[in-house]
Amino acid sequence: MTSSLSIPVIVAPEALRAKIQDWRARGLKVALVPTMGALHEGHLTLVRRGLEQADRVVVSIFVNPTQFAPNEDFDAYPRRLDDDVALLSQAGASLVHAPTVETMYPQGFATRITVGGVSEGLCGVSRPGHFAGVATVVAKLLLRVLPDVALFGEKDYQQLQVIRRLALDLDIPVRIQGVATVREADGLALSSRNAYLSAAERAAAPALFRILSAMAENMAQGAGIAGQEEWGRRQIEAAGFGSIDYLETRHPDSLARLERLDGPGRILAAAHLGRTRLIDNVPVPSLNG
Repeated sequence: MTSSLSIPVIVAPEALRAKIQDWRARGLKVALVPTMGALHEGHLTLVRRGLEQADRVVVSIFVNPTQFAPNEDFDAYPRRLDDDVALLSQAGASLVHAPTVETMYPQGFATRITVGGVSEGLCGVSRPGHFAGVATVVAKLLLRVLPDVALFGEKDYQQLQVIRRLALDLDIPVRIQGVATVREADGLALSSRNAYLSAAERAAAPALFRILSAMAENMAQGAGIAGQEEWGRRQIEAAGFGSIDYLETRHPDSLARLERLDGPGRILAAAHLGRTRLIDNVPVPSLNG
């Protein structure tokens, strides 16, 4: 199956492997950018970064049902394949892998990958089963493409650490590269779910990044973690957000909870603004570093 646009759209894994084998026979390096579509500049940045390190970039577009809880927005999640393919063609992607649910999870599919440690807490609490769905589909995509490098945005920081652990533990020969969060001019992290925000909510949303950034600066200057997390919660609520799923300071690699800053850290947050759940995170440099 091919798109009427300028880059091919491949559904079947057999056809995908044949194309990649041809590239490999020609000595070409391959990058993979997994997505769920509804693409924005953050995704296109991943494609451009992939082109800096590989000769060909494969972008997968698959709205993965196994990473959505029953009360989440699977049915409402935006799907606009033709528009996405046009954007990817302009960005220099080589092909799109757009499997169906049936080709990703054929009849009788019975395997589920869970990653301990880094998947626990944070979104692992508020979205039970989410990371097992992510780990399973990403493992399948990595094994279908066997890229030299796979690129993921740091906005989904816990997901990035889950995928790094997955590739390491299963000996999948790929370099997992995180790419810094792409933001609007006012600091809001780009996300496909930003489209759900009303005008008033969109105006309030950048406060999350500003608050996290202020917390990180204060911690780097010696402010205590517990006090800053308490202050940050009050500020997020004052900015008009509803429930806060979490606001925590973690080790940047293991995601272990930090009580004091002995080295670098990462502040991660998830909070609700209207019907939209926003996540964001910022690095905390070493104390006075």
